[in-house]
Amino acid sequence: MGSQEFLNICKAKVVEYFNSNKDKTDATGNLTVNDVFVVWYCKTLQNHKALLSTPISDGMYYEITYNGDKNELYFDAYKKWKNICFDL
Repeated sequence: MGSQEFLNICKAKVVEYFNSNKDKTDATGNLTVNDVFVVWYCKTLQNHKALLSTPISDGMYYEITYNGDKNELYFDAYKKWKNICFDL
């Protein structure tokens, strides 16, 4: 699988997840793949990993990993609860 193909699949999966799981009381409409952006991406050997987000201020981000050995895609959805700075 090529990088662009992987990222296209990732964006589609994020849209599918968001549109199926968004809070019904939110005034936000459905997302499209054009709304999803890649925060970080890496390809190592036959594996891919991407962190993605949307412009919706819900604190969510998405991690998608492709295991090239097993031809499997793993999808993780996270919500950021806090960002704490510690002086070292």
